Amino acid sequence: MNSDEDPNDVGHFLRAIGEVRRLQHDQADVRSPAPAARALKRREDEVAVLRDLLSDPVNATDLQPGDELRFVRPGVSQRVFRNLKRGHYRVQEELDLHGLFASEARRAVAAFLNEARGEGHLCVRVVHGKGLRSRQQGPVLKGLLDHWLRQRDDVLAFCSARPADGGTGAVYVLLRRANPGHP
Repeated sequence: MNSDEDPNDVGHFLRAIGEVRRLQHDQADVRSPAPAARALKRREDEVAVLRDLLSDPVNATDLQPGDELRFVRPGVSQRVFRNLKRGHYRVQEELDLHGLFASEARRAVAAFLNEARGEGHLCVRVVHGKGLRSRQQGPVLKGLLDHWLRQRDDVLAFCSARPADGGTGAVYVLLRRANPGHP
């Protein structure tokens, strides 16, 4: 503003406010802003997906107490799997399923693996037992665990543990590294 301009000058005012447009009405919009969008069914959907992912097989595999479990997702090197099988990776957490019913075990496995990944663990052990007390059914939890682990994208590989760590009654599980901000 020049020192010789009058601050009460209409021209000065119009230059200061810039371009304007005429309003079509003289009513102010006083509606409350819309609430932030929320996925009301998100939690229910996540539970349903988890239930579907960890569903039990119609016919559990024909596993025997001494049978070894092994699974390697495509893209995982044989060297990494060999190291897992030999017990070369430090087991960072363990879950024991002894005494649990199948439905309890399924929930426990899902929660355990989610928590382990959330804490940045890459190698965990799940003790499922050898099924020696399962009579003619064979090792029930062993077959179910084999099925559940194969369904999870965050499981890169798993195999029966070394004899000192539970042998065919436990598995080492290699987990995918969690991406920050993503489950």
